[in-house]
Amino acid sequence: MKKQSFPSLGQMTAISLMSVVLILCSIITVPSIVPFTLQTFGVALAVGLLGIKSGLLSVVVYLLLGLIGLPVFAGMQGGVGVLLGPTGGYLIGFLPMVLLSGWLMKNKTKLWHRYLALVFGLLVDYAIGTLWYLFVYADSAGGIVPAITLCVLPYLLPDALKLLGAALMIQKLKPYVKVEQWTY
Repeated sequence: MKKQSFPSLGQMTAISLMSVVLILCSIITVPSIVPFTLQTFGVALAVGLLGIKSGLLSVVVYLLLGLIGLPVFAGMQGGVGVLLGPTGGYLIGFLPMVLLSGWLMKNKTKLWHRYLALVFGLLVDYAIGTLWYLFVYADSAGGIVPAITLCVLPYLLPDALKLLGAALMIQKLKPYVKVEQWTY
């Protein structure tokens, strides 16, 4: 594949469509301190199908749409307040999740490689989100153990299943998704 310095129309279309997938994944929400959504599934698909650069751009577009106030985040919310609120760290954590997962799964074709890459990326998202949660709630959060108990433990099994589903979809769809790499 020829490398180019700017995304082609096809790449921009794929980035936009993956941003829409992320929006759709955030609409289905079970309310909680940190809402249960399919966002991690969408982020995993973005990096697994589009690669690091295009996957990252699709997440950036999603976050920017929410930042300007469009109701694209969990519970049909949007705006700066969501990103600066207690769950904002998990949203911001999607960016390093894409970078790490994409780097770990680069040129890997086995399902378990892809799954582990997604798991390690999600662990980074958990770390950033939980630290952000502690920062926002400062003294009232009660420390790291209560924050992990509240913000991570209930999500481990659902997120493990979402990532497995995403890894399986990536495994099946990757041969059909041709996104050229670009240099910037």
